[in-house]
Amino acid sequence: MKRIYLSLLLTAGLTTSCSDVLNVEPEYVKDGNQIFTNLRDYEFALTGAYAQFRTVGYYGSGGQTTSTWGNLPDMMSDILAQTGDDLANWQNQSNWEYETNENDLEVAWLAAFGIISQANLTLRNIEQFSSTSPKAVNRIKGQALAIRGLVHFDLLRFWGESYGFNDSSKGIPFVDQVDIMQKPARLSVAESWTKIFKDLTEAETLLGDVDQAINSGTAKSYIDANAVRAILARANLYAGRYAEAENYASQVISAVPLATSKAAFESIWSDAGITEVLWKVPFSAGEGSPSSGLHNGPSNRNRFRPTSTALALYDQEADIRYAAYFTDRNAANGTPRKIVKKFLGRGAAIDNLVDWKAFRVAEQYLIRAEARALQNKTDLANADLNALRAARITGYTAKSYSGQELLNEVADERIRELIGEGHRFFDLKRTTKVVERKDPSQLASTVLTLPSSHRAWTWPIPQSEMDANDSMAGQQTTGY
Repeated sequence: MKRIYLSLLLTAGLTTSCSDVLNVEPEYVKDGNQIFTNLRDYEFALTGAYAQFRTVGYYGSGGQTTSTWGNLPDMMSDILAQTGDDLANWQNQSNWEYETNENDLEVAWLAAFGIISQANLTLRNIEQFSSTSPKAVNRIKGQALAIRGLVHFDLLRFWGESYGFNDSSKGIPFVDQVDIMQKPARLSVAESWTKIFKDLTEAETLLGDVDQAINSGTAKSYIDANAVRAILARANLYAGRYAEAENYASQVISAVPLATSKAAFESIWSDAGITEVLWKVPFSAGEGSPSSGLHNGPSNRNRFRPTSTALALYDQEADIRYAAYFTDRNAANGTPRKIVKKFLGRGAAIDNLVDWKAFRVAEQYLIRAEARALQNKTDLANADLNALRAARITGYTAKSYSGQELLNEVADERIRELIGEGHRFFDLKRTTKVVERKDPSQLASTVLTLPSSHRAWTWPIPQSEMDANDSMAGQQTTGY
């Protein structure tokens, strides 16, 4: 932890620019006790923080741990079904069988705090350059704060016992300094939110006053002001701050349009276009994959397939998402089966090598629709729902809903739009808190119900953390 991994930029002239996608694998090591001597060092440190989003346990998939904040939350829900091809690799998570010594949970915990540690290293002492290069400092510091706030929010999604903004139940530790001796205690949910929103709102302010564009061309590999607002919209929806969620989503929607054609929409998933993309994590050859745990293209293993209930939500002829998201691919014995193809590869490739689209503007329409519905702004909520559907469904005729029916329609639309992107388990946790699996073709071992009272809605703190951190005494997740 005394070391900071710094990356060599692979494109000349990019040491002070964030204009292109970077390959950011660690190349050399610098003692973290040394104070950085120039902003170039801070640029390297920031690049290293972005690189770690690709690690197994965060957005990357590995031999035993799949993308924790990518595909996994949908695998844990009712819209993706485990098949025999999976060989039960992630059954402990997908079937909610985890205990305090579950290795995959520890991998996720360490992956998240590894990114946080890198963000803190990037932030340490950067103010020494504020008088000479204030806008450059704002650009670097704003991104590091956004990363730190986002990752703590992601931790709260799994490890928070509730999401209420003022809730006193157990939240997460919050690490905001470089200190190898630090043993942070678990904060309440309310205290966790306070620190998360502080980082994110400061990041938004700083990134509104920078020395150069954060993203340009076809790259959306960096968190800019619009991406921070998208994070804030999502976080405020979880926290039950609906006016704030509506406000941030509105700012993003005003700045970034939806795709206006089928071709533009499909290009998102092959990485041929960036329409609607607010921030994505780039994956290149040799850097793993964000989606091999879903349908593994090279081995033709359909580990998790879309449930028939989820597929039935689509108008298969008129909805452009259906052909963009799903296809038929025969098993080795010739048996046809439906697969999720939206992460299958670039162009005609079937190597699972695509960028992970962490935030898209379509989600902001759904956030705003739900936030407005919960504020009794029924007409405006319907307008958002209809706008998104009109962009996705050929010949769509606007509809009107109210009350619980409106909220149900928004929930269904979130499945249609976001399937496989890691939202469903959290959506159920923050709303109905029930998972019911009753798809007729599911494996018998996966036909399960997760009731609202079950401890599995909140992950246990890894036992290794409990053993090493005496500040955690008595703070294990309830029920473990």
